[in-house]
Amino acid sequence: MTLFHGSNIKGLDILKPNLADHDHPYVYLTTIDVVAAFYLCNAVERPYYWFPYGFDSGIPVYNELYPNALREVSEGVNGCIYTVHVSENEVIPFAGIPCARLATVPVSVSESLLIDNAYALFMEYERLGKMKIGRFEDKSPRELEMFYKMVIGEMRKKEMQNIPDCSYARFVRKKLPTVWERFLEEVCE
Repeated sequence: MTLFHGSNIKGLDILKPNLADHDHPYVYLTTIDVVAAFYLCNAVERPYYWFPYGFDSGIPVYNELYPNALREVSEGVNGCIYTVHVSENEVIPFAGIPCARLATVPVSVSESLLIDNAYALFMEYERLGKMKIGRFEDKSPRELEMFYKMVIGEMRKKEMQNIPDCSYARFVRKKLPTVWERFLEEVCE
C-alpha cells in the first residue's frame, strides 16, 4: 500500500514515530498526497494541531474558518511529502479519518517530493481538481457555526480553560476571539 507523510523536515530516509496529542507515538500517514500536504502547514505549535479539512465526494476540502486562512498558514511554507510502501498489516486505521493510517514502528521512505511553497502547491491541486478550498467568505453563518462548535468541543475535551496559554488556545483567542469567549462562557456555566 502506498502512503504519504507531510513534514517540514527535509531529507528523511526513515519516518519515526513521534508523540503528538494522542497517547502513543505514531508515524501519521495518509492514502492521499493532498492530505499529507495539509500537514506541512500547522497553524499551532505541537503537540496541538489545526487542520480544518474534510471531504466532499472523496475530494479533500480545506475549510477556512477566518479570512485568507489557507494562504496565511501555507504561503512560503516548505518541506517534503514522503512516500512509503507498507503492507496493510503494518499500519492501523485512524478513527474518524478514513484516509489516515498510523505506524507504530519506523518506516522507510521510498520517495520524497520537495515543496518550496505549500500555498502554490495547493493552488495547483485546486486547479487540477485534486482538492477544494472552502473559502471563509463563501461559508454561511450556519456552516461557520458548525465548525465553531467543533472547535469549542475540542477545547472542552482538552480542558483548555485550564491551559489558556497553550498554542491551540492562543491561536483560537487570536483568530477566533468570539469562539474563545463562547467557550469560556460555556465552561463557566
